[in-house]
Amino acid sequence: MRKTATTQTGGTIPAQPGPRDATDGLGASDASDVSATAQPPGPQSGIVSAEGEMSGVSVPGSDTDAVILGAGPSFRPGERATVRLRDAGSDDPPRYAPEWLELREGADATARAHDLLDPLRIRLANLPGRAGLVIHDVGCGTGSMGRWLAPHLDGAQHWILHDRDPYLLHFAAVASPRSGADGSRVTVETRRGDIGRLTPDALNGASLVTASALLDVLTREEVGTLAAACAGAGCPALLTLSVAGRVELTPSDPLDAEIAEAFNAHQRRSGMLGPDAVTAAAEAFAEHGATVQVHPSPWRLGPDESALTAQWLRGWVGAAVEERPELRERADRYLSERLAACQAGELRVVVHHSDLLALCRPTGGAS
Repeated sequence: MRKTATTQTGGTIPAQPGPRDATDGLGASDASDVSATAQPPGPQSGIVSAEGEMSGVSVPGSDTDAVILGAGPSFRPGERATVRLRDAGSDDPPRYAPEWLELREGADATARAHDLLDPLRIRLANLPGRAGLVIHDVGCGTGSMGRWLAPHLDGAQHWILHDRDPYLLHFAAVASPRSGADGSRVTVETRRGDIGRLTPDALNGASLVTASALLDVLTREEVGTLAAACAGAGCPALLTLSVAGRVELTPSDPLDAEIAEAFNAHQRRSGMLGPDAVTAAAEAFAEHGATVQVHPSPWRLGPDESALTAQWLRGWVGAAVEERPELRERADRYLSERLAACQAGELRVVVHHSDLLALCRPTGGAS
């Protein structure tokens, strides 16, 4: 059974921002125990699956002081994100709370670059000898990428969902889409694995590799491995919502730039690429002969997204303070003022991200 996480209150920064408590001994065979303790979050309108209509997990809305433990983007010292995909034992805790992933799903869907869909559709339509699409979603979390993308693609689709966390894989599987844009069937399977072992053989038969909010928590070596695997398999990659290192808050505050600089430094810890990820990925795919397109995909958060803004603020400021503890006193005051403005509907935030489409050269001589 999953431990119950306690919430923190007040406008100050959590002393140890990061994930909520781990699932006790949870494995793939424990999915029924999970569904007995928490309902998987579906997309914003709900999902009808084999288990019936799923309602979302309750997320703090009016109470701006409630903290979702595990709400990104910060981690505890020495920890990496769920989407690292390394082999994990039962004592290895989840890194993101499903509630956080659900809370950001609507903003993610709105932000993703629709301009990349047409060139992707053209490539997929020209795949030789395929009865349907086989799509690998790397670091799938609760499956929001599939819920967004599958309804934009024609034809039968089989999604292979990868994540290191069996708890999140359960959510992703039961809340997966059931049909594509033209009503064709969508099926799913789940896998646990290590992105460092992602090879062309592992992607044999793949039509597409997707990921969301993945690149910035990878190292340069891991991005190179991903690019090499896609190129070797001859399949395109659509990699969305990588942080760009730029944030705009309205009204502005003199501390904005200092917090942003400290947060970006935190994102680069332990060799992670952080805001350098999209540039590194574009270079890595280009080195393998891929045609690369990059488009902006910013979150634009206003009064209607105040719950997400409040959670993002705590994670953003908390990571900055973890990187630079000397900021704490000023940052506590800054965060309290920002949360008050958010609750009053007076704060607007643009969090810049980038989406990348890499059209790798198809294998087998196809154009």
